[in-house]
Amino acid sequence: MQVINLSDSQSVVNQYLAEIRDKKYQQNRLLFRNNIQRIGQMMAFELSKTLEYKPKTVTTPLGTIDIPLAKDDIVIATVLRAGLPFHEGFLQVFDHAENAFVSAYRMYTNREHTEVGVHTEYMASPSVRNKTLLIVDPMLATGGSMAASIEALVATGKPHHIHICCVIATPEGLDVVKKALPEDSTIWCAAIDPGMNEHKYIVPGFGDCGDLCYGEKL
Repeated sequence: MQVINLSDSQSVVNQYLAEIRDKKYQQNRLLFRNNIQRIGQMMAFELSKTLEYKPKTVTTPLGTIDIPLAKDDIVIATVLRAGLPFHEGFLQVFDHAENAFVSAYRMYTNREHTEVGVHTEYMASPSVRNKTLLIVDPMLATGGSMAASIEALVATGKPHHIHICCVIATPEGLDVVKKALPEDSTIWCAAIDPGMNEHKYIVPGFGDCGDLCYGEKL
């Protein structure tokens, strides 16, 4: 299984990561969402280089030309609600993709908020059978929500290939997700942080992505 960390090479993604981590920058939700979206666009572009291509003849006003186009049927799946701006970044690149949405969220299972469970409540998805499935979620902390989403989505059919895409991951989350994936899957990260605090938030991370995008929840 391949894990691709965009931070292993220097690019403009560094600027977007620096800004979304900055607690002063986070005060503007619009700017924060825009950068999550732009990281999605950059990651989608890099991912597009790994797809299978076949030539298509295009007729111009002055002749014809063969252009290699991706032959993969793509489904972009998002974990609500934090995944929405990240999803939009991918959809702006893969604008012919089908879309799926999963409501998989974590719940603290003890009074101290140090133990976490995952609840999957809702899914809207086409069949992913023989398609290239991209599951996009900005935060891969414990890996529980992503593992639950993988299980729910592959129940609609066996994908041709699965790509897991996140902004920030932890080693623990990566280990959990690897166990839920076929061996030939690919995991994409913009950064991998050292770990989590006692409340299962990524450190240094950037906080709760859903709250920073859309406001605090009850």
